[in-house]
Amino acid sequence: MKRRKFIQNASLSTFGIAMGSSVFASKNNNSLFTSEEKKAQNSAENFPLVIATWNVKESTAEAWRVLQDGKSALDAVEKGCNIEEANAEGQSVGIGGLPDRDGNVTLDACIMDSNGNYGAVVYLQNFVHPISVARKVMEKTPHVLLAGKGAEQFAISEGFEKTNLLTEASKKAWEEWKKTSQYKPIINIENHDTIGMLAVDKNGDISGGCTTSGLAYKMAGRVGDSPIIGSGLFIDNEIGGATATGLGEEVLKTVGSFLIVELMRQGKTPQQACEEAIGRIIKKNPNYKDFQVGYIAVNKKGETGYYSIHEGYSVTKYQNGKNENIPSDFYNKK
Repeated sequence: MKRRKFIQNASLSTFGIAMGSSVFASKNNNSLFTSEEKKAQNSAENFPLVIATWNVKESTAEAWRVLQDGKSALDAVEKGCNIEEANAEGQSVGIGGLPDRDGNVTLDACIMDSNGNYGAVVYLQNFVHPISVARKVMEKTPHVLLAGKGAEQFAISEGFEKTNLLTEASKKAWEEWKKTSQYKPIINIENHDTIGMLAVDKNGDISGGCTTSGLAYKMAGRVGDSPIIGSGLFIDNEIGGATATGLGEEVLKTVGSFLIVELMRQGKTPQQACEEAIGRIIKKNPNYKDFQVGYIAVNKKGETGYYSIHEGYSVTKYQNGKNENIPSDFYNKK
């Protein structure tokens, strides 16, 4: 009886303590909720937002215009990337891209929306806008990735027109390369093989895209990180998004974009997450001085981050009405 009485009294005491704690927590939670509400209101001021790898002000301007028209982040990413894909003077994306060692311009791209839907094409030839084909894969097929001839047939069925992507300038560069046929990517030049873009619309929804002609003079059939979910691009609308540029083989080995989003899920800022992702590459590859990798990231508050292995990488950000190209901090300070 004494034991039962003790348990009853202990239970009542515990209940009282729990109730007191609950009331205390409730009061604190109300205060915390108000604080979070204020944060949410403040973060809403950061939207819309566009951030992209490298100096691509025309691309971010187009994405911003789409967002200002009230369209989705997905629309903004596609239209923004289309600008660089159609830039024949840029030799790393779309038309005019530097070819593989056989002289063929092959394109990779992916796109991911705020609902977690994803579409990609790899080793696509003869179409200027692979990211638009990737969106069709996402929206019109039961698949997430189409390759080579299959991707080409699908593009034709969706009304995309075939175009010769090898410009005279890129052809001359390839013919010059053939004199030595030396495969040695140059940091920030041949490794600048991508435009990655993240956008947040006025509702705070995040989408992303990545499009590339891949490394110059690569082996036929080579595919890098750009079209691969989790490596070249990853979006989780509850947390944020990330995308990569540089030597795709190294990004693939560390699943870099997924890693960054998961680090943000654990509480790291976009900047901290980008820096840790670069750190993983450096730790695993002692030859990091020979190649470049850069990341960008954004979280649900509209905070951004960017970081690279070497100097020379930059990002373009359009936020609060300002479109600016920003040099990225980097690891290898020599």
